[in-house]
Amino acid sequence: MRSRREFLKLSMAATAALALPRPAGALRGPVALQPFSVPLRIPPVMKPVRSDGERDFYEVTMRRARVEILPGSRTTIWGFDGRFPGPTFKVRRGRPIVVRRRNELGVPTTTHLHGGEVPWRSDGHPSLAIAPGDTYDFSYPNDQDAATLWYHDHLCMRTSRNNYMGLAGLYVIEDDAEDELNLPRDAFDVPLVLHDRSFAKDGSFRFRDKVDLLDGDVYLVNGRPTPFFRVANRKYRFRILNASHSRGYTLALDTGDPLMQIGSDQGLLAVATPAASIPLWPAERAEVVIDFSAYPVGTKIVLQDEADPAAARPIMRFDVARGEADDSELPTVLRSIERLVPGPTTVQRELILNKDLDTNRWVINGKPFDAGRIDIEPRLGDTEVWTFVNESTSTHPMHVHLVRFQILDRNNGQVSAGELGWKDTVRVDPSSRVRVIMRFEGFTGRYMFHCHNLAHEDHSMMGQMLVRAGAAPAPPELFEGRYVGSSSAASKFRCDLTR
Repeated sequence: MRSRREFLKLSMAATAALALPRPAGALRGPVALQPFSVPLRIPPVMKPVRSDGERDFYEVTMRRARVEILPGSRTTIWGFDGRFPGPTFKVRRGRPIVVRRRNELGVPTTTHLHGGEVPWRSDGHPSLAIAPGDTYDFSYPNDQDAATLWYHDHLCMRTSRNNYMGLAGLYVIEDDAEDELNLPRDAFDVPLVLHDRSFAKDGSFRFRDKVDLLDGDVYLVNGRPTPFFRVANRKYRFRILNASHSRGYTLALDTGDPLMQIGSDQGLLAVATPAASIPLWPAERAEVVIDFSAYPVGTKIVLQDEADPAAARPIMRFDVARGEADDSELPTVLRSIERLVPGPTTVQRELILNKDLDTNRWVINGKPFDAGRIDIEPRLGDTEVWTFVNESTSTHPMHVHLVRFQILDRNNGQVSAGELGWKDTVRVDPSSRVRVIMRFEGFTGRYMFHCHNLAHEDHSMMGQMLVRAGAAPAPPELFEGRYVGSSSAASKFRCDLTR
């Protein structure tokens, strides 16, 4: 008799096989779609509307738009400035910015800067909404290492729907230390935002409110289905974000050549690391350098997903189209990373991840999310070790707001070289334990920790922490439940778990 886990593996393999692209007409929807039939599109870079001696100011409107994702078809999206994915922010360390977001969607929304060390009222708390027609100013200090972050909707129990409709984009922090490495830059520093989506016959997104996972039929890169990208025979830096809802990818080149990984969630690794493949779960980022000078002009190289090693799926194709000079470098040593070590005063926490079969909700330590409950109370300056214990049969990419962390160990295998840098999201495999270590710095207030499989997050796998400066009681404003500082009265969005 097969175990439940064996049955799950077989079921997942069968599902993956059904989702594989067909030889002619890979898309179940309005058009027949062949891989590599459309070019990659690069999201535009946001420009400030004004600046002063201290800060830059941006304005973004969340609105509906009809855009071409599938060739010859229009899809309604909810986008930042009407784009899918949203425009990219490029900012400098030490230069704060203010982003005024206007909500013209007709539904409540909020925005989380994923990986950002920001004041809690600018963190996009899921219970605090920007009402339709309202605006809110988000303040981002940018006082952290260079890294590839991203921003996305985080509305309580509606994150899955709002993100599926398109509310996500990249946020890149740059600094002088990284500039000195002379890595590929400008046109050779390329964002790759990965989504998977399903489409109805009219070209619309086919969103389903799933409890366990939400996988799509079509792989998208920067909002384009399995595109091609013409490159020169030189080095390129690729900033890869898994912005999918539930899907974990295993990135690899079809040539069998290694990917040179230089960064993860929170910036550069200590050393450049060759990897035959790179697992990437929702919300994780990987930065890689590919040197196309090793390939003759005319070569075509496919970046593929080998999550099912028996049936790899294409993600996009690189077409080596021209020769070009290259003065960039790829140093072996990238930066120094302080290693955090548990000590006698280190706070230890255990978070058990499971599913409540009676309510069909995902829980942490047996509890569903409650916006009125504080689950843990870290203190500024403290170092903590969190042990994620996954007692379920699903993978949980666990994300902690405000802080970055390092992975100490896994009980089901070694921590990969590509995970040895600073992280903010960690993969917790079924029936496994993962320990991470973090130091609380910067800001007090209410912050979240949760699974970044958005189906799990929306079905209650979230917790709330109150970060304190010390033992003093928290000020009342931490529990007001509304944004302060909007151009008009911001709404309080009720986090209703009855759905």
